[in-house]
Amino acid sequence: MTLIHQLMLATLVVGTTVIVHLVGLAILLAVLRRYRRAERRVLIVLLNGAAILVAAFGLFALHSVEIWIWAGVFQWLGAFADFEHALYFSTSTYVTIGYGDIVLPPGFRILGAIEGASGIILIGWSTAFFFSIVDRMKLLERHFDADHPR
Repeated sequence: MTLIHQLMLATLVVGTTVIVHLVGLAILLAVLRRYRRAERRVLIVLLNGAAILVAAFGLFALHSVEIWIWAGVFQWLGAFADFEHALYFSTSTYVTIGYGDIVLPPGFRILGAIEGASGIILIGWSTAFFFSIVDRMKLLERHFDADHPR
């Protein structure tokens, strides 16, 4: 695969994963917006815990879909003998661990490097999203404490 073909394909896959990420975060935000202020402290703790779990598992699922998209591209291109190897490589590359025990053959290596760059950007985006959710919950708790003094 030529360099220009790798770059064009990488642009397409990065665009796809960014759109998947954006839609996934929008759905997660819509689900989390259903969170309402509770009238009791115990309910706040339970709702906060549930919201954090939903956000964490939702982000994990979202990144899993994106990793599977990259693995599917590698499998479709015939870069690996089976899907397990493609998924393993994609996972370790996306999260930038890069063990190096499985590598892409020449002609596909730019795709792997771009997957790593894409993964770290999307993980950073998710981290910012998760932080903002937790920060918002702390703000809601402060408002609760102000409205319901002990």
